[in-house]
Amino acid sequence: MGCCVSTSSRSTCSSKSNGDMVSPSCLETGCCGQKRTRRTFSDHVISLHHLPSLPNRIFTNGKSRSSCIFTQQGRKGINQDAMIVWEDFMSEDTIFCGVFDGHGPHGHLVARKVRDALPTKLVSSLHSNESKRNGSGKTCFKGNVKPDSGDSEKDCSAEDKLNSTWREAFMKAYKAMDKELRSHPNLDCFCSGSTAVTIVKQGSNLFMGYIGDSRAIMGSKDSNDSIVAIQLTVDLKPDLPREAERIKKCKGRVFALQDEPEVPRVWLPFDDAPGLAMARAFGDFCLKEYGVISIPEFSHRQLTDRDQFIILASDGVWDVLSNEEVVEIVSSAPTRSSAARILVDSAAREWKLKYPTSKMDDCAVVCLFLDGKMDSESDYEEQGFSSATIQSNHSGNPIESDDGQKSEPSLQRNFTVRSSEENETNGALSVDVVEDATSSADDQNWSGLEGVTRVNSLVQLPRFSEEGPNS
Repeated sequence: MGCCVSTSSRSTCSSKSNGDMVSPSCLETGCCGQKRTRRTFSDHVISLHHLPSLPNRIFTNGKSRSSCIFTQQGRKGINQDAMIVWEDFMSEDTIFCGVFDGHGPHGHLVARKVRDALPTKLVSSLHSNESKRNGSGKTCFKGNVKPDSGDSEKDCSAEDKLNSTWREAFMKAYKAMDKELRSHPNLDCFCSGSTAVTIVKQGSNLFMGYIGDSRAIMGSKDSNDSIVAIQLTVDLKPDLPREAERIKKCKGRVFALQDEPEVPRVWLPFDDAPGLAMARAFGDFCLKEYGVISIPEFSHRQLTDRDQFIILASDGVWDVLSNEEVVEIVSSAPTRSSAARILVDSAAREWKLKYPTSKMDDCAVVCLFLDGKMDSESDYEEQGFSSATIQSNHSGNPIESDDGQKSEPSLQRNFTVRSSEENETNGALSVDVVEDATSSADDQNWSGLEGVTRVNSLVQLPRFSEEGPNS
C-alpha cells in the first residue's frame, strides 16, 4: 500500500475544447515516485464549478456504465435530495456513490454542497494520510486486498492497514466537510443540514461511511440462488441506545411527539425545537453542542461473486418499502437502466396507498450493479430516458435551480399518525446488518427497518438567533 490514487498507465486524459477540463481518471496525486507532467488532483479540486462537466460523473436522473440514478420531488416543497455516481473515481476500478437528504430551510443547498465537495475531500484525505505515513510514497494505493491469497498473516496486515487508511480518510473528509459548512459565507446551516450515505467500491472492496437515516442495502444470491437483502448501514436515529446516551450527556433531549410516537427527535434543552429526526447530520449547528455529530459510521465489506447490486436511497423510500421489497423491485426491473426510476415510482405509489393524508417525502435512489454491466442503448431509450443526464426530476421541475427557490420547504406538522393495525403490518424484518466493529451488538435491533410516517425531518425552528439562546 502507498499513497498513489492515480490511474493505471494505460489511462488517458480527455480534454474539453477549453483545455482545462479533465476526466476523473486523470485526477492523479502523483505519489508513485515518478515525475508527472500532468496537473495533479489538488490542482483540480479547487475548481468545483468544473465538476458538473466531468465525464463519468452523474448527479441527475440518468445512467452510467454500471449504475442508474433517479430522484423525484415529494409534496413538501423543493426537492432536498441529492445523489451522485462517480466512476473512475481515483482509478479505473473505483466508483464513488452517494445519496444526501437535506432538511431545513436551506437543506437542498446543503445536500448539493456535500454532494459536490465530499468526494474531493475524501481523495484529498487519502492523499494526505498516505503522504504522511509513507514519506515520499513509493508504492501505489490500489487497495484490492484478497485475504484468501498468499501468506495469511501478511494479507491480514495489509487488509487492516487498508481499513485503517480508508477509515481515517472518511473521518477526516466528513470533519472537513462539516467545518466548511460551518464557515461557509453564503450558506446558513444553523438550522439546515443533510444526511449522507456514501460508498467507495474499489475492486472487490466496499468501503462505507454514513450519517443520518439514508440507507444502503445490497442484493445478493443465497445458497439457493435467490436474491436476498443485506442491510449495509444502520439508520442513525436518536433512539439508538448509543446515540441517545451521547445526546443526553450533552444536555440534548430525545423524545417523540404524541401525534407521531414512532418518530424520536432531538430537541434543545431549553426549547421544543428543532425536533431533528436523526442523531447525526452535516450542518444543524444549533444542535452540535447538544449531541448531534457529523462523525460517520465506517464499515468495510469484501464483495463476492454472489453480490449482485447495491442500492442507496433516502428515507422517502425506506419509510414505505422494506429492504426485501426494494431488492425484489430492482431485481425484477425490465431493464437495469430503469431500476432506479421504477423503485421511486413504487415508493410514490406506496405513499399514496399507506399514508394518503401525509405529504410524500422526496425520494432519491442510486442502483449500482456490481458486475459493471448495463443495458443496451436501445433498451434504455425504450424506458423513456436519454443517455445524457436529465436536468429535471420526475415531475418536470428543475432540481438544480439554486438561484432562488420557488417555494420554501414546509416545516409544519401533518399530524399523521399510524393506526395499531398499520404498526402490526409494517413490523420490523430480520436482515443482515453490517456495522462498524466498535458498534454494540444490541444496536442491531435498532436499525429502523420498519420505516415511519415522518412529517418532516425538522418540526420547527428554534426561537433564538445564531448568536445563542435568549437569557
